[in-house]
Amino acid sequence: MSNADIVDAAITSRRSIRAFLPTPVPREQVEKLLEVAARAPSGTNTQPWKVHVLTGAALARLSEAIMAAYDDPAEAETHREEYAYYPREWKSPYIDRRRKIGWDLYGLLGIGKADKERMHEQHGRNYVFFDAPVGLIFTIDRILEQGSWLDYGMFLQNIMVAARGHGLDTCPQAAFTPFHRVIERELGLPANEMVVCGMALGHADPDALANRLVTEREPVAGFVQFHDA
Repeated sequence: MSNADIVDAAITSRRSIRAFLPTPVPREQVEKLLEVAARAPSGTNTQPWKVHVLTGAALARLSEAIMAAYDDPAEAETHREEYAYYPREWKSPYIDRRRKIGWDLYGLLGIGKADKERMHEQHGRNYVFFDAPVGLIFTIDRILEQGSWLDYGMFLQNIMVAARGHGLDTCPQAAFTPFHRVIERELGLPANEMVVCGMALGHADPDALANRLVTEREPVAGFVQFHDA
């Protein structure tokens, strides 16, 4: 394969994996992925990313603490995102794409539209990092502005693509953002750090139904205009 083919394969084979094997990922490998990902560009080299890597007992404690809040309706109501990840007003085509991926996943898992209990259970799988052996929590300094969040996205993408090059899989998870207070307490975050998202990292379970989901992408002609005259 040419270098171009290798890079293309790493990018196009990336998917959000929602079931992982317990196979450990060595710390040295995680460090290598983060070292590579840190070559992401950032405005005036500000490098806005901070990463909390969780494995073993530390991962289990965080998952248990978040699940306790998530499964308690009264407690869950007290938790809110600290930044707006999604639009406050949905419209087409964004709402259509959102609905489609949701029902495609639930269809694979046999979850009906009225089955609120199983929907809750499936969403809760986020908080155990879909059983991945490595959980990542990403934070950013509150003083940083929108440009740094753009830089952060490139760093996150680098991790996911580099993981594919190492035969690993990931799932980026905005689901963690409402539980900032729990994460802050469990990880001892300083007051100036805001949770950006989480990410599961490990080896995909090839037999899991959830991992059969392949999301659609708009063709290039649908989102690009060429200006050449």
